[in-house]
Amino acid sequence: MKNRFSVTVIASCLTLLSAGTVLAQAADPAVKKSDAGICHDKSSTSYGATKKFEAFTNMDACLKSGGRSPANAAAEVVVKKSDSGICHDKSSASFEKTQKFTPFKTLDECVKSGGTLPKK
Repeated sequence: MKNRFSVTVIASCLTLLSAGTVLAQAADPAVKKSDAGICHDKSSTSYGATKKFEAFTNMDACLKSGGRSPANAAAEVVVKKSDSGICHDKSSASFEKTQKFTPFKTLDECVKSGGTLPKK
């Protein structure tokens, strides 16, 4: 009788722990700001290791709260201004070919810096 009770209690505890793990995984935020103030999204190698954090829905919200990007995070290049001053966004046929460039977040920023649009 005692063994049956112990097995039932252990099985119940394991079930509760499993359910808690599933709920915790489902509730993982898009971005975690660590105690050190570093914003980790799910592509960060430290995302899973970050246990003490403030949750955010996106990276911008985390950064605006005073957080910073991880040191090894690569900024996404949206527009490339080539050495010849031509602004190429991702729809440009020369975007991938352009290796020496100044990065910009928008095409407008690139043009305002003195760049020109590619000839079509």
